[in-house]
Amino acid sequence: MAENCNHDCSSCGVDCPSRDPSSFLKQLSPGCSVNKVIAVMSGKGGVGKSSVTAMLAVEMQRRGYHVGILDADVTGPSIPKAFGIYERAHGDETTILPATTNTGIDLISLNLLVENETDPVVWRGPVISNLVTQFWTNVRWNDVDFLFVDMPPGTGDVPLTVFQSIPVDAAIVVTSPQELVGMIVEKAYNMASMMNIKVEGVVENYSYFECPDCGRRHEIFGKSHVDETAKRLGIPAVAKMPVDPEISDMIDSGSIELYGGDWLSPIADRIEKL
Repeated sequence: MAENCNHDCSSCGVDCPSRDPSSFLKQLSPGCSVNKVIAVMSGKGGVGKSSVTAMLAVEMQRRGYHVGILDADVTGPSIPKAFGIYERAHGDETTILPATTNTGIDLISLNLLVENETDPVVWRGPVISNLVTQFWTNVRWNDVDFLFVDMPPGTGDVPLTVFQSIPVDAAIVVTSPQELVGMIVEKAYNMASMMNIKVEGVVENYSYFECPDCGRRHEIFGKSHVDETAKRLGIPAVAKMPVDPEISDMIDSGSIELYGGDWLSPIADRIEKL
């Protein structure tokens, strides 16, 4: 606690144990509304977090909800490519208009603001965190039922900014079958718990490969440990996604809205009940 503290956190920049966590939350632009915010996170990169984010958004949109995606993975934004969105974002002096996909999903990403999508983002953490906050406060999110936040991997500056600045209602953790990743899942789970955010589900990507000829499932990335990890941590829902070249093809071609799998239904059911 700061010396001579008057317990008015709104006028104080010191991060101390007595600070009310809600005092960090930022407000949407006037007239905007978001009902539920779902953070899709992973303890490490390369597990397909952005793919899961896109597919969950498509699943909820198919259930009749107005869905948005906030791409907080600023240094590795891939959400626009998955939906085939390449035009620049527009807006006025105070707000930015999100791009809209073919089926009506709103999304915002750094790739919609830069001149060339392949330009590297050579920014320090505070600048990236500030941009993510602006994606919440300055984007015109109109009557969004579910806003999915595609988090950067790990538990650093930007995930902390999201959890402190945006009123996240639940988190989904994405992982892969390797035993080492069980530890990574627990790190992500513990971070969400520290921020008083419940992890509603865990998605194990690359869980198995199903042979198109014989139908047998092969655990080519090792035996799955996600069920015991989820049980130990008390995570209520588990989804297992296969190695499916069709998913990669749809993401590369910007047509993820055409995917037909139902692997994420257990997670979507939990989200819907929020």
